[in-house]
Amino acid sequence: MNDVPFYFALGRQHITDWQGLDHILFITALCIRYQWNDWRRILILVTSFTIGHSITLLMSVLNMMHYSTKFIEFLIPITIMLTSINNLFVNNFVFRSKFPLIYFLALFFGLIHGLGFSNYLKSIIGIDNNILMQLLAFNIGLEVGQFMIISCILLFSFFVVELLKIKRREYLLYISGGILALAIQMALQRLPH
Repeated sequence: MNDVPFYFALGRQHITDWQGLDHILFITALCIRYQWNDWRRILILVTSFTIGHSITLLMSVLNMMHYSTKFIEFLIPITIMLTSINNLFVNNFVFRSKFPLIYFLALFFGLIHGLGFSNYLKSIIGIDNNILMQLLAFNIGLEVGQFMIISCILLFSFFVVELLKIKRREYLLYISGGILALAIQMALQRLPH
C-alpha cells in the first residue's frame, strides 16, 4: 500500500511535466472552449478521457495488447490536431447537447493517449499483487494533474476573455490554431518509417 503515494505523484507529475507537452496541448485543446460555469461539461469531458486512457493503460500493462510504439507516438499529435480542428467549428458557446461529439472524441482519444502513457508506466511498474492499486493511484494522479492544467487554462481564459475583453470566438480560434500548428509539427517529426 505504501506504493500508492508514489504512483499518485508519478501520475500527477507525468501529465504536468513540460517534457510531455503533447498531453498538455491535448488537454488545452480539449478544454479551451469552456469557461468556469461549464464545470460539469469539463468534468464529464476529462472523466471520459480518463476512462479511455485507464482502459488501455490496464490492458497494456497486463500485456493484453501489443502495438507499435512509434505509431502511437504519431497518433497522439493527430488527436491534438483533430481536437483543435473541432474547435474551429464552435461558432456559439451554447452547448445544448447532453452528449456532444467532443465527449466521444475524448473517450476515444483517451484510449490512444493511454497507450502512450503505458510505455512510461510499464518501464517502472512491477507485475505483482498491487498492480491494480498502482494503476488506480497513477490514474488518480493523472486526473489531479489534468485538473491542475485545466484550472490554469480556465484562469487564463477568464483573464483574456473577461478582463482583456477579447472575443471568445477569436480567442478560441487563436489558441486552437497555435495548438494545431504545434501538433502538425509534432506529427511530422514522429512520422513512422
